[in-house]
Amino acid sequence: MDCWNFLGFFLLISLHLCAGSAEIYGSVLQMKRGTSSVPLDPTRVTELSWHPRAFIYKGFLSSEECDHLITLAKDKLEKSMVADNESGESIDSEVRTSSGMFLQKAHDEIVADIEARIAAWTFLPVENGESMQILHYEHGQKYEPHFDYFHDKANQELGGHRIATVLMYLSDVESGGETVFPNSEGKLTQLKDESWSDCAKNGYAVK
Repeated sequence: MDCWNFLGFFLLISLHLCAGSAEIYGSVLQMKRGTSSVPLDPTRVTELSWHPRAFIYKGFLSSEECDHLITLAKDKLEKSMVADNESGESIDSEVRTSSGMFLQKAHDEIVADIEARIAAWTFLPVENGESMQILHYEHGQKYEPHFDYFHDKANQELGGHRIATVLMYLSDVESGGETVFPNSEGKLTQLKDESWSDCAKNGYAVK
């Protein structure tokens, strides 16, 4: 369960349970299909929590990649929706007030390279991932605490069990901008001052 409330852009991609394959070469992990040109660096990864499982990878995207994704999205943003538990349809809700858009899978070489890198890091093939969703939050906009998977029949039939979500920050902000894990059981502690939002004070937060 997480709580998002920040300015700026970030990218979201969710991954579903399905069979896949990968190979490891030393410290560089590569998928058999859709190999990224950028190697993974395990030293950049920090465990935030094991129950629920959450990790942070610092510097996963380059500044140029972030700028490219923002450029692709900024003129195509629409009000973010949520999935209805009964029908599986996308509906408007006050629990989510951001704007966003979806990129076509393998939209261009840069997007395809990022998708391949995500697949390599998560050990899940590219075809298991949903299309990248780029989101933008203005001041005070939010996504209230929620579980980022489906338990209802309608949404499971549309895509299967969602087993992983990768969030990537595309821009920096002076204050706010947290993703919060209120159920985290990690051992990491944080000292939080007045620059943190009320949401961020309810659990381990990343910004």
